Amino acid sequence: MPLYQHVAAVLREQIAAGEYQRGDQLPTEEMLGNRFNVSRITVRGALDLLVADGLLKRERGRGTFVTEAAVEHTLVRLTDFVEDMTLAGLRAASRVIVFDEVSASDEVAGELGLTGGVSVLRLDRLRLADDQPIAFDVTYLPLRFGRLLDRERLTTETIYQQLETTYDIAIVSGSFIIEADVLSPEIAAHLQVEAAMPTLIIRRTSFATNHEPVYYQIRYYRADRVRYRLELDRQRPDHASRVTQLAPMFSAEKMGDRTAGQQDAPTDP
Repeated sequence: MPLYQHVAAVLREQIAAGEYQRGDQLPTEEMLGNRFNVSRITVRGALDLLVADGLLKRERGRGTFVTEAAVEHTLVRLTDFVEDMTLAGLRAASRVIVFDEVSASDEVAGELGLTGGVSVLRLDRLRLADDQPIAFDVTYLPLRFGRLLDRERLTTETIYQQLETTYDIAIVSGSFIIEADVLSPEIAAHLQVEAAMPTLIIRRTSFATNHEPVYYQIRYYRADRVRYRLELDRQRPDHASRVTQLAPMFSAEKMGDRTAGQQDAPTDP
């Protein structure tokens, strides 16, 4: 094993064992080099590996810190936000920002199989993991589904839970589009990050039986907290791809480089 991989493996085990807790600052590269009897270049390579894996983040002028715990879920079975966070050992919660009837744009109407301009329910939620902002959702529902939702219960329950447990309306399938963009100033403020910061966007349409659209959702994930890693098997074409990691993608230093000089992002749709 190359030296930098050995150092990374030891640090990974120490993090997993709790010797370094979330938010803890690691020793300096010089101190780690002395501990492992390796060069600073080797230490930097090990830290780069752990940053790429989402276990560490670098903060310019401050040092290297242990990040939030990684979140793991699959794209094989349709799940909701609470299920994803629970499986990762995190406490999920939501803050309802908007709960109102609005006119559907052409995009929204097309996804929901409606006529443009017809009224739909718009639901905006800040999604939290262990009380920390991780995503912002903008969701649109036909009124026949939207008017069934209880706003107060949406702070702890998902749309899935309310429709399935209270009204026996099962959401059985969904389609996803994953893309990258920059955050608008409004959503960036909710997520407590800089405006024009890169974001991972999940556009999702969920369906009930008979492929009836229940909602169209746009989720903005904090790109410093989230990335998808997919496993693909060339030898098994019948084997579905799955997400194996949902973890920090970019260090603060890289974020600064990527966002420098960018213009303001478009406003929330």
